[in-house]
Amino acid sequence: MTRPVDAIADNYVEEYAALDPVTATYLGIPGHEDRLPDLSPDGFRAREDLTRTSVAAARDAAPVDEREVVAREGFLERLGLDVEMSDAGLSRSDFSVISSGLHEIRQVFDMMSTGGEDDWSLIDARIAAVPQTLQDYRVTLAEEASKGNVSAARQYAEVAGQVRGWTGHDGADADFFTTLVESSGIGGTLRAQLDDHAKSASRAFAEFAMFLEDEMAPRGRTNEAVGRDHYALASRYFLGATVDLEQTYAWGWEELRRLTDEMMATADVIVPGSSIDEAVATLDADPARSIQGRAEFRQWMQELADRTLSEMADVHFDIPEPIRKIECCLAPTNDGGVYYTGPSEDFSRPGRMWWSVPDGINDFSPWREVTTVFHEGVPGHHLQVAQTTYRKELLNRWQRLMCWVSGHGEGWALYAERLMDDLGHLSDPADKLGMLDGQGFRAARVIVDIGMHLELEIPKDNTLGAGRSAFHPGERWTPALGLEFMRQHCRMDDPSIVFEVNRYLGWPGQAPSYKVGERIWLEARDEARARKGAAFDLKTFHRDALNLGSIGLDPLKSALARI
Repeated sequence: MTRPVDAIADNYVEEYAALDPVTATYLGIPGHEDRLPDLSPDGFRAREDLTRTSVAAARDAAPVDEREVVAREGFLERLGLDVEMSDAGLSRSDFSVISSGLHEIRQVFDMMSTGGEDDWSLIDARIAAVPQTLQDYRVTLAEEASKGNVSAARQYAEVAGQVRGWTGHDGADADFFTTLVESSGIGGTLRAQLDDHAKSASRAFAEFAMFLEDEMAPRGRTNEAVGRDHYALASRYFLGATVDLEQTYAWGWEELRRLTDEMMATADVIVPGSSIDEAVATLDADPARSIQGRAEFRQWMQELADRTLSEMADVHFDIPEPIRKIECCLAPTNDGGVYYTGPSEDFSRPGRMWWSVPDGINDFSPWREVTTVFHEGVPGHHLQVAQTTYRKELLNRWQRLMCWVSGHGEGWALYAERLMDDLGHLSDPADKLGMLDGQGFRAARVIVDIGMHLELEIPKDNTLGAGRSAFHPGERWTPALGLEFMRQHCRMDDPSIVFEVNRYLGWPGQAPSYKVGERIWLEARDEARARKGAAFDLKTFHRDALNLGSIGLDPLKSALARI
């Protein structure tokens, strides 16, 4: 049977992979490992033209069954927003401490195979392409700046600092490309080429950092708030849903208050009569609740991830055999943050949980991170992403490999954390406090992200927790107030908090997608329970929902309503 929507979507994957070899590597599509994408204006235009043509074709296609109806809705929602982002001048100019062409180029080398000389020949070709690719990217950013399409000045300056870390000019890390090549064990002519190209690539990155500081930062916006129109579009892009921003902002305060109350109750179990901060200090002072050393921490992550996957499989979730492997890795850079990368299409490369540990951090508190392993592993991202990759009989190639909606993915991962508490996997009150603290952190991000970018008023009555006074009642949000608020409501090291706020300022709408996404997932579950009544089964709901693949949250709820 001819499946027109699937054919359009699958063709888009093939053509896009050819135009963007970095995306191809992330998706595990072979045949493009020796190239980098064209980041010149013409390169961006070619990818944008492909997207527009594919949207038009999908609009004209007639789905043959319910599966294609869902596929078409998801395809049009995602690619339609890509077109809107391009039309708004954002696709080529968006630049932040966590998302840019620079980050994609640097990180793609983490994903490449290094097993033999053929693999290193591909890496060498890709490293050799770095200088020209970065030169093309400079042209694009400068051209967009001449049209007024710029990010905030701070983002350019902060990324320049990151690049100095990657090139070994700042921080404790050595030069990334030199370190990569030294790990090869390759000799002879190929090693000489690798050494030469690594030096050129590092020099190109260092020159790009100077370009950011000298040319882009002076042209960047001084007001870091993006404003309502930009923010509303970004929110839709990250959620795959339209939400009332003021109502969501108010809900963020309510949710943070609820979580603070629950944290206080949990702290009282840990140390009777204590505050949250006192309970945290007690846990941090307990040597039995600490892991010393990065390698030891990675091993702890791996053991917990493997054990959890084994306990979940065939009990609470259907987990196919190829998905029953996850690798926990320490990222080769020290920018901070945790992230997941999915398996290749043939599962020869497994799903991986990456931890980018900041400089100087060698002491880890596992009670804080049990919930993070659930978030990134099973039943969080690994289950969600790897299962989507596996479901060839249900999903077209674009759905399986290329579609990612932050609100769907991050919302599911937060939902998974809460589910693990419901299933009894956070019976240790310390682990539960770690989960609640992470949830409170995500709720605070809803408040700060929307508040800063829309420059909203801080509620006059906003007291959170016993003994605390109201936070700057009646004032308007600024980046400085955002940082102060996050310091009050996050139990993280200060460099990580500073990075977080810089991230929100440069990536509007993304940070709230976690907590707001979880909210919409919970709504979808409640609606399914109401529809099915006594026939509702939680395991079946999870299977039905995940079998739809990653999809915008509005199309998700529509599709579930038809099941």
